Amino acid sequence: MTTPFRFGMQVRTPLAGKSWLDTARLVEDLGYSSLLMPDHFGDQYAPIASLSAAAAVTSTLTVGALVFGNDYRHPVTLAMEMATLDNIAEGRVEFGIGAGWMQTDYDQAGMTYDRPGVRIERMEESLAIIRKCWAGDAFDFAGDHFTITGYDGFPKPFTPGGPKILIGGGGPRMLGVAARNADIIGLTANLKAGVVGPEALADSMPAAFDNKVARVREVAGDRLANIELSSLTMAAVVTDDREETLTGMAEMFGAPPDQVADSPMLLAGSVDQICETLIERRERWGFNYVVVQGTDDYADFAPVVAKLTGT
Repeated sequence: MTTPFRFGMQVRTPLAGKSWLDTARLVEDLGYSSLLMPDHFGDQYAPIASLSAAAAVTSTLTVGALVFGNDYRHPVTLAMEMATLDNIAEGRVEFGIGAGWMQTDYDQAGMTYDRPGVRIERMEESLAIIRKCWAGDAFDFAGDHFTITGYDGFPKPFTPGGPKILIGGGGPRMLGVAARNADIIGLTANLKAGVVGPEALADSMPAAFDNKVARVREVAGDRLANIELSSLTMAAVVTDDREETLTGMAEMFGAPPDQVADSPMLLAGSVDQICETLIERRERWGFNYVVVQGTDDYADFAPVVAKLTGT
């Protein structure tokens, strides 16, 4: 069965010429399913306060992080914040979490940048704790990274059991964790290097995503039918000169234009061409939840959202 398209917009700060509250209203009015925020220590608004405000001034828009860096908050704190947000939004929340990857975040904040395996183990423990906070009675937890004693999470989420869980990742181990636990999987390049460099760019090409989706399908098994697959589009350019745009993208990525044209992280072409591309990607990889980054040209992509949403 084909899963209908829906769209999210990832924003760091208000869109050009808009306040934050007007940005949230605009994203909803343009037909997007969700407004999402990254979670880094650079040039962006703080996500939890921003998402709470966005939820308060909209009525259909889902809000969430793409994704919270696990190491930046204790799981009990994050569980409480997300349960509160879910109550404010009356269930319009996606809980996105990842193991943390951007080394500059850790360096600038004075946090230890553990190897990927340790960060993933810590995230798995956090996720288990958060689910227990949302579930019911007081609980104990004893892991390698966290110890919880007699804690009864409050408040409980508006959504029974908690918001849908979105896990972002690009490496085999992280994708396995996502396939076992997530309701939504945001597939990315493997960012184990800690920067968006040559390794990540090479891992953004179509063959790499074939392997990523195969890994998810293998591990998810019977869960696959209930998992949404999402792609984050780093650049979405609506243009009548697709070839020239793809040539420029190819130079940036150091890959042939035909490969760049098929990378789930990039979109270029007319509205009709982009719609055709997204339908092809859904057939190839199963991506129905398409997230684009908010830019000054946000209105150009709106016809794509209008044409494909729900189809």
